[in-house]
Amino acid sequence: MRGEETDSDFAQRKYLNLICEDSWEFVKRTNCSGIVVIVPMTKEEKVVLVEQFRRPVESQVIEWPAGLVNDKMSHDRESMEAAARRELLEETGFEAEHLELLVGGPVSSGLSSEIITFYQALDVVKKGPGGGDATESIKVHEIPIKEVDIWLYEMEQKGFLVDPKVYVGLYFLKS
Repeated sequence: MRGEETDSDFAQRKYLNLICEDSWEFVKRTNCSGIVVIVPMTKEEKVVLVEQFRRPVESQVIEWPAGLVNDKMSHDRESMEAAARRELLEETGFEAEHLELLVGGPVSSGLSSEIITFYQALDVVKKGPGGGDATESIKVHEIPIKEVDIWLYEMEQKGFLVDPKVYVGLYFLKS
């Protein structure tokens, strides 16, 4: 299958395709139209981070709440902002009255076609339990922004991985 590759898929799975194109090999999602990352902070200036086990890195990872856009057949076609609101509530139990578009860009431009879009959610309010959907086991952390750098360092010392996107979000919160 690997001999003379053309500009076509060479490995199709349920959620991902491995593409070979012009001597590049990369991954493309089949089950969504985008990815949102939400950077939430409460009125008390606590950042809201999530923790979950990630199989590809075999570790608990500290992240911002995030998710796929248009990934569920039960949803009508949703906007990026609607997906951000849905994921924030689903993963953390928090709601935001206002979301601000921050920035978008590639996750890993040499490996994946994924583009992520960051939204900032200030003054979020707890409205539900969070924890993710039936396929997820998400733990929610609320950390005062003044203590978050130390908290992240301590989590790394305990063996957790911290997604570098956390530092991107903190840059926006602190500026």
